[in-house]
Amino acid sequence: MMNITSDSFSNELQQFFMDFDHKVSFKKGDFLFQEGSTSTHLFFITSGAVQVGKVTPEGRELTLQLASSGDLVGEVMLFCGSTPHMLQAKAIEPCTAISIQKRVLENELTQYPALSMEYMKWMGLQIKRMQTKFRDLILNGKKGALYSTLIRMSNSFGVMKPNGILLNVTLTNQEIANLCGTSREVVNRMLAELRKNEVISMADGKIIIHKLSFLKEEIDCEECPVELCRIEINKKSHR
Repeated sequence: MMNITSDSFSNELQQFFMDFDHKVSFKKGDFLFQEGSTSTHLFFITSGAVQVGKVTPEGRELTLQLASSGDLVGEVMLFCGSTPHMLQAKAIEPCTAISIQKRVLENELTQYPALSMEYMKWMGLQIKRMQTKFRDLILNGKKGALYSTLIRMSNSFGVMKPNGILLNVTLTNQEIANLCGTSREVVNRMLAELRKNEVISMADGKIIIHKLSFLKEEIDCEECPVELCRIEINKKSHR
C-alpha cells in the first residue's frame, strides 16, 4: 500500500481525483479500511488526518504515514483485480474524503494516457520509498529504525541553523516510536543516549540534529535521493 501527497503530482492529476463525486465522512477512531479487508476503493483525503500503518505481531503500531488533505490512501496497484489491504487506515480526527472505486479509476485512466503515465511514474516512486523504509527497519534493527527516521525527518522538515538542523515539527516520543515500529521506552532510551553524546538536542519540544553524519555512518546510509528518503506526516497537526 502506498500513499500520494499533494506535492507528488500535477494540478491536473489532483483535479482528476477531485472530480469524483462520492464524498464520505469519518469520525475520529473510524477505520477507512482494515488490514485483510478486500480493496475496492481508494480514498482521496480532503480534510482531517488519517493514520496509515500496521499492527505488529507484538501488538505495537507501525505508522507509515499520517495522511492529510491532498493524500490518496489505499491499495494503489491498478489493473490487478481486488486485493486484500496490507495496512489499515484510521481517522485520528474527523475527516472527509472522496471515495474512488478502483475499477472506475482504471476505466477513467485508460481514457487519459498522459494522466495514466503520470500515475504510473508516481506509483513507481512510492514503491521505491516503501522499499527503502522497510530496508532501514529490517536491516539495522531498532537503532536503524530510529536513526533512519531522524534522517528522513531532516530531509522533510529540516531547517538549517548555526548549531545544526532543526526538525521543524513537534512529535511525542510515542509518535516517533510508532514511526519506528518499536516501544516508547526504547525510543526514550536511544534519544537520551544521542543527547548525552551531543548528536542531538531539544529546543522548545523540537529536535536539533548536530551530527547528521554520525547517524548516517551508524546505519551505513546509502545516500538515497531526497525524494526517496522522506517521511510523510500531517505537519498541521504537529506544529
